[in-house]
Amino acid sequence: MEHTRLYCDGKLTDQNFPLQDISEHLAIPGALVWVDLCVPQSAALQLVADELGLHEIAVQDAVDTHERPKLDRYDTYDFLNLYAVRLDTDSGRLITSEISAFIVPTALVTVRKDERFDIEAVIARWDESGDLVANGISALLYGLIDYVVDGHFEAVQTLDEQIEVLEDLLFDDRPGDRDVQRRSFELRKSLVLLRRVVLPMREVVNTLLRRDLKIMAPAMTPYYQDVYDHVLRATEWTESLRDLVTTILETNLTIQGNRLNVITKKVTSWAAIIAVPTAITGYYGQNVPYPGFGKPLGFWASNAFIAVLSVLLYVAFRRKDWL
Repeated sequence: MEHTRLYCDGKLTDQNFPLQDISEHLAIPGALVWVDLCVPQSAALQLVADELGLHEIAVQDAVDTHERPKLDRYDTYDFLNLYAVRLDTDSGRLITSEISAFIVPTALVTVRKDERFDIEAVIARWDESGDLVANGISALLYGLIDYVVDGHFEAVQTLDEQIEVLEDLLFDDRPGDRDVQRRSFELRKSLVLLRRVVLPMREVVNTLLRRDLKIMAPAMTPYYQDVYDHVLRATEWTESLRDLVTTILETNLTIQGNRLNVITKKVTSWAAIIAVPTAITGYYGQNVPYPGFGKPLGFWASNAFIAVLSVLLYVAFRRKDWL
């Protein structure tokens, strides 16, 4: 799957042209080319590499999976690697999509490792802010990074909402300890993975903001600073949520211990109440005469004695909140 676009002087003039025409379009004054490759064949990627003079190491990084988010500098271009994320609310699993980009002064080449990344949404952002394309490659790059960072922020926000649901479940009248523990570990795992994705983005965006690299047009500085603020907020939010999930796990263990203490007190209290009739009936069951022996009065007296003592113990335990 391939997407191609040609911008001339900030206006879209051609799209979906063959990869072989890249050099021809780049020769046009004021031209800006975008190429998108999704799970590319080696021949297509090599053709683009030959057209733009890309280094084999960068091309290999664009093919390999599980590269860390980074921005590598080469002589005539830059290589960017980042991750788009989405949270599956049912399972609590964080779904990632890896995207690589070659940043050439007059061209942007994006390489998607899978089809989960919605490139159409990025195209829609470019079309909505068409006036920014006049600022060159930094405008296209901004649309891509802004979409990815917004996805990070949405994932953090969704995780926050899921943790609030987990807090309500933690103090539910019908506690589900197993559900709380399983959900806590699922969300914590997603937060750890999200942190690995979000944290390096601070360095990436901060590097793009450097004026000496001459990647970004001066007019795009406020837009990149806004993205950098979003990255910082997402990073801080992720860190705080990790601490919150840890607190929930510790609180759950504390609640389990307190609940066990309450159950132990109740069982002990009922055992004490049951011990009274056991003791009295055992005493009256001796083979020796006792007051009321062989008479109905003795039977009724023992029953009354059991009832009175049991009620007194019950009232005493209730006052101590043991029952």
